[in-house]
Amino acid sequence: MPWAPSQLVPLLQHLSSPQNPSTIPHPSPLSRRENPAALSNNASAVPRLGIPPYQWWSESLHGIAANGPGVSFDGPVKSATGFPQVILSAAAFNRSLWSAVASAIAAEAKAMHGLGQAGLTFWAPNINIFRDPRWGRGQETPGEDPMVASAFAVEYVRAFQGEYHGDALQRRVLRDNNSDDDDDGRLMLSACCKHFTAYDLEKWGQFTRYNFNAVVTEQDMSDTYQAPFRSCIEQGKASCLMCSYNAVNGIPACANHNLLQKVRTDWNFRGYVTSDCDAVATIYEDQKFTKTPEDAVAAALRAGTDINCGTYMLRYMKSAYEQGKVLEKDIDRALFNLFSVQLRLGLFDGEPERNQFGKLGPQDVCSQEHRKLALEAARQGIVLLKNEKNLLPLDKYFVSSIAVIGPLANSTNLGGGYTGVPCDPRSILEGLKGYVNNVYQAAGCRDVPCNSSVDLVEALSVAKHAEYVIVVAGLDLSQETEDRDRYSLLLPGYQMELVTAVAAVSRKPLMLVLTGGGPIDVSFAVEDPRIGSILWIGYPGETGGTALSDIIFGYYNPGLYKF
Repeated sequence: MPWAPSQLVPLLQHLSSPQNPSTIPHPSPLSRRENPAALSNNASAVPRLGIPPYQWWSESLHGIAANGPGVSFDGPVKSATGFPQVILSAAAFNRSLWSAVASAIAAEAKAMHGLGQAGLTFWAPNINIFRDPRWGRGQETPGEDPMVASAFAVEYVRAFQGEYHGDALQRRVLRDNNSDDDDDGRLMLSACCKHFTAYDLEKWGQFTRYNFNAVVTEQDMSDTYQAPFRSCIEQGKASCLMCSYNAVNGIPACANHNLLQKVRTDWNFRGYVTSDCDAVATIYEDQKFTKTPEDAVAAALRAGTDINCGTYMLRYMKSAYEQGKVLEKDIDRALFNLFSVQLRLGLFDGEPERNQFGKLGPQDVCSQEHRKLALEAARQGIVLLKNEKNLLPLDKYFVSSIAVIGPLANSTNLGGGYTGVPCDPRSILEGLKGYVNNVYQAAGCRDVPCNSSVDLVEALSVAKHAEYVIVVAGLDLSQETEDRDRYSLLLPGYQMELVTAVAAVSRKPLMLVLTGGGPIDVSFAVEDPRIGSILWIGYPGETGGTALSDIIFGYYNPGLYKF
C-alpha cells in the first residue's frame, strides 16, 4: 500500500488544531477503533487514509541489530557492519569518530529500509549514566561522565538523522506548531535517546528495573542524569525519546507528567515519546502506581507518552476512553507527534527510490569503507593500562611463537549487547595469525563463567611452549547484559587463577587482555611483575581481533600510555 500524503495533510492539520473544551470537538479522521491501533509499536494500517502498517521498533546501537522486529536479515542483506560497543567507542574521546560511525550505521539502515529489511525509526542511542559499575547495560552507554555522554548523544543523533531540512509540504502542515526549521526539517532516519531517566539497574535482590524507584535530588537530576538527554534534544535535535521502566522519585517515568512535559516546554522537543517495551504495563502490574490497567494507560498517555512498545494501550485504550479516563485530545496529540515524524522521514513522499536517499542499496552495507571505519573505531577505543619495561609493542620479525589462552581467545562473538549479524568477524586468534606463523591456542576455561579448572592443565602446557603468552580474560553477555547485573567486580569463576597460573609458567612477562563493558578489579595483575602489560578491549566488534593484533605489534599506538 503506498503512503498517501494528500490524506495526511488534513489529518495532521486536524490533530494539531486547538480544541476549546467548551465546544463539541469535531470528529477525528481516525475512528475510535483505529486510534489505539496507531499507538502501538506495531501500528496497524488505515487503508481508507492510505496509511500502511508500520513497525516503529528497529535497533542500531552500534550497528544494525535484530533485537527489535523492525530489522530482518532474511533478505538480500544478510549482515551489517558490527562496530565496537558504545563504551569502547566512547573511550576514544573522538567526536568526529562518533559522528562517522553513526553516519555509516545510518547509511546501512537506510539501505536496508529500501529493501524492506528495516524501518526508519531506530531506538538508539542509550545515553544513561553508568552510575553503578555492576550494571549490565553500562556497556551500551558512553560511560559515567555526563559531559562525555552528552557529546556522544549529540554526535550520534545529528549524524544518524542526517540533519536535512524540510520542504514546503512539511512547513504547510507544521507551521502552526511553533517549531523552528531545524526541528521540522527532513529526517534521513529517526534516532531515539533512551532511557529517560535515571535508569541504571536490571536486577538486584528484590529490586528490578520494573519496580525500581530512583530517588534523585533536583540538583543531581539536572547536573548528572538529565544533562545527556537535554543535549540530545536541544543540540542533537532528536526526534524520539524513550521513557524508562523505573520510577523517578515515586512516579513511573512513562507516567511522569513533569518530566515528559519539561522536555517539550523547556527543551523544545518536537518528536514522539515511546515507552520502553511493556513499560506502560509495569505502571500497574509491577509498580502498583494505579488501581486499574485503564488508569495506567491514561496516566502514560496524559503524561506525554505517545506510543506504547507492547500491546497494553491496544488492549485497554478503548475501555479507558469509555470510562472517560482518556480524552480524544490526548489521543490526537499522540497521533500528531507520530505522524509528524513519519512525514519528516519522507514516508508520504511516494516511492522510496525517488527520494534523495533512494540510491542506497546492498552495496552500501558491509562496504569496505565501513569495515575500515569499524577497525579504526576499535583501535582508537582500546586502552593500554600497563606496559612494564616496554613489553609492547612486539616486533613480529623477532617473535618465534605466541600462545593465546582464554575462553574468548578464538571467539568471533565480541560485539556485546545489541549486536546484529556481523559482516566478517575475526577472532583474536585469527588476528594474531596475521602477524606470527606459530600461534597456539588453549581455552583454559570452557566458558567465561569458568566454573571449573579442569582445562587449566592444557593451558599451562601450551603456555610453556610459546615464546610469548597472551591471556584473554574478562566478561561476556553471560555476565553482563540487559536484565543481568553483576554482583562482583572480580573476574568470573577461576579466571584469576588461570591468569596467575599461566603467568607463573610463561617464559616472558604475560600480556593480559580484558574484555567486557564494566570495570573489573584486576589489582592482582597490576601488582604482579610477571604480568607485563594489560590491555582493555571492551567489546570491540567484528574487527576486534585485527585491532588488538595491530596494537600488540605496534601497527597502531593505543591511548593512555604511549609505546
